Amino acid sequence: MPPRSRRNRRPAGRRTATASTRGRGARLSTPLRTPAAEFAANLRGAGFMTLSMAGFAANDALMKAIAPEVGFYQTILLRGIGATLVMALLAWRLGALRRLPPRGDWPWLGLRGVAEIGATLCYLTALVNLPLATVSAIAQTMPLMITVAGAVFLAERVGWRRWAAVGVGFGGVLLILRPGGEAFDPAMLWALSGVVCFTVRDLATRRLSGATHSALVTLATAFGVTVMGGVGALAHPWNAVEPIEMAGIAVTVGFILAGYYCGVVAMRSGDVGFVAPFRYSVLIWALLIGYLAFDERPDGPTWIGAGIVVAAGLYTFFRERRLARA
Repeated sequence: MPPRSRRNRRPAGRRTATASTRGRGARLSTPLRTPAAEFAANLRGAGFMTLSMAGFAANDALMKAIAPEVGFYQTILLRGIGATLVMALLAWRLGALRRLPPRGDWPWLGLRGVAEIGATLCYLTALVNLPLATVSAIAQTMPLMITVAGAVFLAERVGWRRWAAVGVGFGGVLLILRPGGEAFDPAMLWALSGVVCFTVRDLATRRLSGATHSALVTLATAFGVTVMGGVGALAHPWNAVEPIEMAGIAVTVGFILAGYYCGVVAMRSGDVGFVAPFRYSVLIWALLIGYLAFDERPDGPTWIGAGIVVAAGLYTFFRERRLARA
């Protein structure tokens, strides 16, 4: 073998600004970020996560305003048609329709679809009957629910600290619900049931293999919810839809897609530990939109309970992340 050229030799101990690679034939990875670039990426991720939550909160507000006028199931049907068409086009462009999911994924796809249908029914029922901020506060218990479900059904290890955080978080939920008190509204149970359905949906998603394209999963779910809306609409009189209402339903589709897109960009931009907590900005958006659009003013105990739920969720998240690094 000819000797290595002096020009191509690298001085011993000299470190480059690239991440190390392992394995034969491995290529050099992307240069490491400087602290300033890392900070800028985190800010970008936080901004997109905040925009994502704004999109979801705006969608909830429009559905809350439109559903009582147009009809509950009719609104779900019309929004579902728009979402299904958009997702079908996206899945086609991404090549997700070229092959069916593996046979082992079909039961989990079915369970995920049923859970999404249940979540849609429960969550929208709660939205129509409760303040936006109250529904959003209850929805923030989902990370705690996933922790419990993962330990019970997936045999995931949960230490006493996270169990304590879960207990504290559900104490915050009781402060929001106040069962037996004057402030208790049975519609709050719809919101809590929606969180349970969302948890089942996410657990079923974890069981899907990598061979099933994410766009196909989303398309199947959107189609299932649309069929549910159509079946429900058949049992109720069809209402005439005003152009402004149809435009509002079309905008909800845009808000949902913007929410998902901004969420993906956010998680790919910065550090997860910096970006993920900005999910809780949905509470701020819900409070602002609820106040401006519906003149809603949640009481003090509701906000104290929401703060407890958020704190417990953040602790659980950072604890899980720390254990994953260990």
